[in-house]
Amino acid sequence: MEKKLTIEQKKYKGESSVVSARLPIELIKDVDRIAKETGRTRNEILILCLEFALENIEIKGEK
Repeated sequence: MEKKLTIEQKKYKGESSVVSARLPIELIKDVDRIAKETGRTRNEILILCLEFALENIEIKGEK
């Protein structure tokens, strides 16, 4: 079954923290393209992608 990322209203509100990460330039370009197409910020797209990944991650060897 193919999974899709559905963009919904913001989930988190209130305090936040700055996190720094090195990302490949091509990945940043892809994120920026999606941000432009959806009217969202780069930060919002990254948060949505991280939320999706955490909710759908499968850790091998997990019992």
